[in-house]
Amino acid sequence: MSISPMHSEAEISWEEMKEFVDAILFQATKKYLTDLEVKVLKGSWEGKKYDDIATELNLTNTYIQNDVGAKLWRKLTDIIGESVSKNNFRQALKREREKRKARQSIPSVNRLELPHHPVPLNSPFYVERYSTTSVRYTIEALCYEAIAQPAALIRIKAPRQMGKTSLLDRILAHTQNCGYRTVRLNLQDVDEVKFSNLDNFLRWFCACISLELGIPDRLQDFWKQPIGSKISCKTYLQDYIFPQLKTPLVIACDEVDRVFSYAEVSQGFFGLLRSCHEEANNRHIWQQLRLVVVHCTENYGLLDINHSPFNVGEPIELTEFTPIQVEDLVQRHQLDENNDLVQQLMAMVGGHPYLVRLTLYHLAQPTSGRWGDLTQLLQDAPTDSGIYTQHLRRHLGILRENPKLAAAFKQVINTIEAVQLDSILGYQLYSMGLIKWQSNQVMPRCELYRQYFQKRLN
Repeated sequence: MSISPMHSEAEISWEEMKEFVDAILFQATKKYLTDLEVKVLKGSWEGKKYDDIATELNLTNTYIQNDVGAKLWRKLTDIIGESVSKNNFRQALKREREKRKARQSIPSVNRLELPHHPVPLNSPFYVERYSTTSVRYTIEALCYEAIAQPAALIRIKAPRQMGKTSLLDRILAHTQNCGYRTVRLNLQDVDEVKFSNLDNFLRWFCACISLELGIPDRLQDFWKQPIGSKISCKTYLQDYIFPQLKTPLVIACDEVDRVFSYAEVSQGFFGLLRSCHEEANNRHIWQQLRLVVVHCTENYGLLDINHSPFNVGEPIELTEFTPIQVEDLVQRHQLDENNDLVQQLMAMVGGHPYLVRLTLYHLAQPTSGRWGDLTQLLQDAPTDSGIYTQHLRRHLGILRENPKLAAAFKQVINTIEAVQLDSILGYQLYSMGLIKWQSNQVMPRCELYRQYFQKRLN
């Protein structure tokens, strides 16, 4: 099928795109586009098929498609870290162009962002991370590729304040740009009464989907007590919601950890998600559904893991920033390129995304006063007068309300070597972001936590 140029991308001309591709190719390979690559790229830009391009050049389709086109897309894939093909190169290169522009933009004082909220889509301070399973592709690129697959299911796991919501924002923005319909549900926003039983919860689930899509609620017509709430819910989606949509539907469930505390709802809801995902093997209409599940921990309570979505689909785990990524952020904040700065900062807070960005925000303030001095900032870091005090006090409050959790963490911070904990307590501390795993043992996530909590828990 020929792909027509999209008017929404009219702000980028063919000449601008060619110039951009030439620039990134030369930067990576010290070579520009060949004449044939220019012809294939331009023909693809104009929506022509390989057959048409080959005919115009008096060459074979096989040569144009396999020897020129495929190699060009492969080179671009390697350079930008996102899968590039004839079908998606316009969107992929446009995203890469915008990202590079954002990196080059000089943030003014007003553009410095306190990292207390998800990173805005157009922020110059968003850092893409590479997957733990593939150093060639960013996590974002893997998610964009995965969500395009029929009946996709993506599981995003990381402790709090590691960037899960910022990643989810970008996945949903990408799917909306692809023309998909999206529904976003934050389970922290659900009224407590909805967790009283599975029927109440699934009615809420379906009603929210209708509301988000702007489709009238017809629960009473599809909710049949004799067949049960799970089948009623699936019937509502299959026979009412899906037929009204001409594009895939993405349902993103954020903060699903809250559901783990309610045994009946947890078993039923996660079993339903697994069933909906697998239904695509039996009925083609279910291939429309794409699921994204976001959670902090693997402490699933009494959930039967073999009847849940947590061992199928595409697993995504967000890791800490690497030294190279922290150095990149230092440059984006217009701070002096100082390896000592990166080393000192990471020695205190590791690569924790929130703590790193909070530090750089204060260092980059022109009127930062005492915080303009890294030495002073790090000296005050584990005290109640430091910049991390709100973050640390929040964790301290949770630990003091849970003596068993506090005792377990006290054991971790008072030992230089990694220690073994009860798995449930370990998962709870991990979900808070206080520890990191080393095989089956744990250590404090960073030196800041060790120093601060040693004084207060002891």
